[in-house]
Amino acid sequence: MASIGKHGDGWRAQVFVKGKRATRVFRTQREAKAWADKAEAEFRAPPKTPASTRTLRDLLERYRDEVTPKKETSRTETNRINAFLRDFPELADKLLQNLDTPDLAVWRDKRLSEVKSGTVHRDITWLRAAINKARLEWRWLDTKPFDGLEIPADSPERESVWGWRNIRAMFDNVGYRPGRKPQNATQEAIFAFHVALRTGMRSGEVLQLGARTLDVGRRVAVVEHKTQRYTGKPRRVPLLSPAVRLLKPFAVQERIFTIDDADRDALFRKVRDRLMLKHLDFHDSRATALTHMSRKVPVQVLSRISGHKDIRILVNRYYRESAEDIAKRFA
Repeated sequence: MASIGKHGDGWRAQVFVKGKRATRVFRTQREAKAWADKAEAEFRAPPKTPASTRTLRDLLERYRDEVTPKKETSRTETNRINAFLRDFPELADKLLQNLDTPDLAVWRDKRLSEVKSGTVHRDITWLRAAINKARLEWRWLDTKPFDGLEIPADSPERESVWGWRNIRAMFDNVGYRPGRKPQNATQEAIFAFHVALRTGMRSGEVLQLGARTLDVGRRVAVVEHKTQRYTGKPRRVPLLSPAVRLLKPFAVQERIFTIDDADRDALFRKVRDRLMLKHLDFHDSRATALTHMSRKVPVQVLSRISGHKDIRILVNRYYRESAEDIAKRFA
């Protein structure tokens, strides 16, 4: 507890907490009280983990092993952290107590000379989250090395959509035929792509489909999703007629897909790159589906299909109809 009393021409503050005692004399009562409050709070605070030997590498390895696996983007973030530890060993081995804004500025500028600003923006996002976790929860450092650091602009929103000519080229290249059971893993990856185009679902959601998650009679899929750890509820996806026709022959299978998301990604990229379509990616299928659906349903219904709580994200990120295509509809 703290006590403040007159002491000659000044004021003496005394603090005694958990066997720790401190005393100081101040000119005014206000100064004495302010010091006493601060000293008492410091005495009552839990002891901090000694950080004199902790490095940024220690921090990132703990974050990668304990925090990252709980995220939907765990695979991508793990790869990013490992790449950072591999490519920037001098910065990674820097003591946390010596880590400062200029160190991060040098790293940022080096990355900007190698990759696009959007990639650096995403790197800064996960690195800042890791450091904040260590500062606020683990008590590994007191400083805020990101304060004052200029953050590069994020990439502009994508505008790409899959045209049916390119979609057909993807199908034909691997011998995939809608309605037929895929004969190999590559055809499964393209089948997943086709389902995404018909449903607007994410890759991870598509790969969950099967007898347990599909109700073709009610035209609904019930899948786990990336924000379920916050909502506590699975996502119920309404299935439009083209999606029902595509999935119905396989709905009795326990799991329609045998590949995981990493395999799907690698196989899909291989086919896409073979056709020189690197400007398009799998996730563009979601935007393509939602853009086509927007012509048939109002935005409130579209948000239920996509699972977006914030309609602005849906409109700004996933609705990609060009001005020319809009104009044609009113010609």
